[in-house]
Amino acid sequence: MWDSILAALPLLFSPAVLLAMAGGTTIGVLIGALPGLSATMGIAVLIPLTFTMQPLVALGMMAGIYNGAMYGGAIPAILLRIPGTPAGIATVFDGHPMAQKGQGLEAMKIALTSSAIGGSVSALALLFLSPPLAAMALKFGPVEIFWLAIFGLAAIAVLLSDAPIKGLISACIGLVIGMVGIDSMTGNERFTFDVMELMGGIDILVLLTGLYAIPPALTLAQEALLLGRGGLGSSGRTRSGIGWRRLLPTWGRASIIGVVVGIIPGTGGNIAAMLSWNETRRVAKDKSRFGKGAPEGVAAAECANNADNAASLIPALTLGIPGSSVSAVILGGLLVHGMLPGPELFTRSAPVTYGFILAMLVTSVMLFVIGRLGARLFINVMYMPPLLLAPIIIALTTIGVYAINNSLFDVWLMLAFGVMGWGMERLGIPLAPAVLAVILGPVAESSLRRAMLIGHHQMGYLFSSTIAIVMVTLIVLTILVPLVRRLLAHYRGRPSKLALAADPERARRHMES
Repeated sequence: MWDSILAALPLLFSPAVLLAMAGGTTIGVLIGALPGLSATMGIAVLIPLTFTMQPLVALGMMAGIYNGAMYGGAIPAILLRIPGTPAGIATVFDGHPMAQKGQGLEAMKIALTSSAIGGSVSALALLFLSPPLAAMALKFGPVEIFWLAIFGLAAIAVLLSDAPIKGLISACIGLVIGMVGIDSMTGNERFTFDVMELMGGIDILVLLTGLYAIPPALTLAQEALLLGRGGLGSSGRTRSGIGWRRLLPTWGRASIIGVVVGIIPGTGGNIAAMLSWNETRRVAKDKSRFGKGAPEGVAAAECANNADNAASLIPALTLGIPGSSVSAVILGGLLVHGMLPGPELFTRSAPVTYGFILAMLVTSVMLFVIGRLGARLFINVMYMPPLLLAPIIIALTTIGVYAINNSLFDVWLMLAFGVMGWGMERLGIPLAPAVLAVILGPVAESSLRRAMLIGHHQMGYLFSSTIAIVMVTLIVLTILVPLVRRLLAHYRGRPSKLALAADPERARRHMES
């Protein structure tokens, strides 16, 4: 391995490859920042243009687009409450509240640093741990992936402990939306209403853009017209010490979660970011800060999101099993340049393969530099006049959504979800459970049905592996721990009989309550 790495270094640091990585990273940031576009789309468009390039030049540009786009999704998520990519949903929770407080630049710096750290850890995992981690990925079958998805859904109870009924309503809406389309197991149509465009299901980017982009644009226009509001953020820029040292445990935890989730085929950065955000909130002393502008929330989401990047390539490069849609497209890029995924990739094409892995690491560092240069430029979006910003948001989201499938139906669907999201916000129904249910619902359903077919419809098969038992234990703890804490807090707050006897008025109020 070390000989191959040393052979790859001169190729990696040639001017052409360095320029390709820098250009790919910049393009990736711009792709991620535009709602509706994604790393998958950017790399898919790039592949035909790389036919005449040297393999490492093309792969270096792909690595740059991949890392850049995953961070780029945080820019509109923080500034405009619009997830630029599906994985940016968890960044919205704390990133946008920080921007509203005038801490948008701090939130961007945290997101950028976290993305660079997560991407670097992921690349190092791909470089040194590919064989053992690929073997571990093979142990995740339908049963384990089912329980992993249920674990994510169970986190809804923790995320929304203040409004459980409204949270469940939102989750049910998401589960119904996730069922739209053709049943992958039987081929039957579900909730398509004979509309051909719905047969392929509802694209997650259309849903995300509608729920998270249109409502704030409508609110901006409404407040500007009725209240004369002068800007999207607070009236002044507030500076507060970020406290980088206190984010170290968050980065460590998020990196591990991102790498582990990344190597499991069928998952992705959105699941990693949600699980990391929830875990960071769970271990925090003051949980009330999360969702209201906690820096740890931004760090957890972005670090896990990018720690998924290279990790998802581990099963793709070693076994030929893509862990995500992006890794599947990158496999296509490898095949275009005559490189067959599998063990031979690390022998016959070792210098180029290790050069690509190192490119994932180098572009993570480049991302930090390029992101710092652009952060102060992006932050000015917060101080544009709302009457100008609102139509710009709607125009950009319309262009981005239309570009997904070149479909006007998707645009109307996005606007419909926007109106629905606006209404949910007015009723106090949170949007996050709906999005989480749309992502994890189909994963849980398809994995459960596959597991039942493999296990001949025996329920005991769902508990047949050690990983499944561990996941079930985590789910039970996730649900029970908040309930136990509430009960303990309730009993601690109850006055003693002696105190009630000494204070008749307090005793009367206690009986009434």
